[in-house]
Amino acid sequence: MIVLNFRGWWLILLFYSAVALAENKPTVAHHDPIEVDHSLTLAKVVDITLEKFPDTAWLKALEEEASAIKERGKSWTAGASQAGLRFQEATTGTLHYVDATVQVPLWNLGQRDAEQEYGLKAETSAELQTAAIKLRVAGLVRGALWEMELQSVRYEQAKNDLELFEQLLAKVERRHELGDLPRVDVLLAQTEFLEKLSVLTEAEAELMHARKRYASITQLTKIPESYREKLTPLKKIEVNHPALIAINSQLDRKKAELNAIKLVGSGQSNLMIGVNSDRPSNISANTPDPRSNDTESFNIGVNIPFGGESHLKPQVAAINVELNRLLADRDQLFRDLELAHHEAEHHLEVNQAELEINNENKKIAEEHLKMMELSFSVGEISLMDLLKIRSRTQQAVLSAKERATMLERDIALYNQAVGVLP
Repeated sequence: MIVLNFRGWWLILLFYSAVALAENKPTVAHHDPIEVDHSLTLAKVVDITLEKFPDTAWLKALEEEASAIKERGKSWTAGASQAGLRFQEATTGTLHYVDATVQVPLWNLGQRDAEQEYGLKAETSAELQTAAIKLRVAGLVRGALWEMELQSVRYEQAKNDLELFEQLLAKVERRHELGDLPRVDVLLAQTEFLEKLSVLTEAEAELMHARKRYASITQLTKIPESYREKLTPLKKIEVNHPALIAINSQLDRKKAELNAIKLVGSGQSNLMIGVNSDRPSNISANTPDPRSNDTESFNIGVNIPFGGESHLKPQVAAINVELNRLLADRDQLFRDLELAHHEAEHHLEVNQAELEINNENKKIAEEHLKMMELSFSVGEISLMDLLKIRSRTQQAVLSAKERATMLERDIALYNQAVGVLP
């Protein structure tokens, strides 16, 4: 039986962590691979995501509904026509009557035009809902890509920190073997190494979460080579913002529907056309039936409803409720868009200023660290002091990288806020 002391276990851990870093392997078993596809663009990813997005079925149903409404408006009749046939025979069997009628519902004055307008508004609204959903999808894709980029920056920095600290640990152990440093410095360095390894493991886990979120949204395991965007010159929420256009089209559709229903009035007038036959059953009889007129006639008539407006009022009221709900939603949407624009603009300005500060801080921290590493090598400062300075430097480097990524992300989010598609 082989028994390993603490140093033995430490060397094994150090060996495997070094191998994992050298081979770029994950520190835990769970891994969500993402590959770069040079043929992909941000716009293409948005289009692919939209095709598989859950709202696609709803958008298709809207298009089908609009098509059905347009088809109804094209009809020359206001509803289904009816045909009737009536046969009557006298009990003596010497006389019969036959009535054949066709009943056609007629459009009220202006009603057919209103129905056709309703169909056009429904078709336009369906198309504009697609644009609004596409913008929403673009926001999800943008957010997922830049979250993954930010987590990747943190992961790469954690891996780089661990590699650098591994080199420092080797120096500390070597100097301890030469009698230049006490055992306590080795233990301190080993503890710090384990903390760096823990940070790397957590950073990797967050990166995997970000990758999974991207894959869940897009149903892809590939990303574009570049998805950085240029800042749009738009400075405010314009009236042609896809979300505003979409909800305005819903309002137009609802108004057209309300107008079409009002023109139904008391109901549809009906044109009735009929043929009557009045003949004896036995035309060869010597004595014709005196009740028979022995004629065929053509009849035409119109059935006009009246007094039914009160029955239409609940339907009109229900559409008015929906119309006013949409008006409230539009006002709230505009407020939300203005707030999102303000926040995006503010974040952009803050991160631009912070990036300059962080870059300068990084430059100073790296220069300071070089001086302190030299001082440590000649024994002028302790390992504890060096670790503190190294930690501050690593944080300064990470902050500068994070701010640069956040600034690129904020450009994308600003474009999203003002309604610019990739």
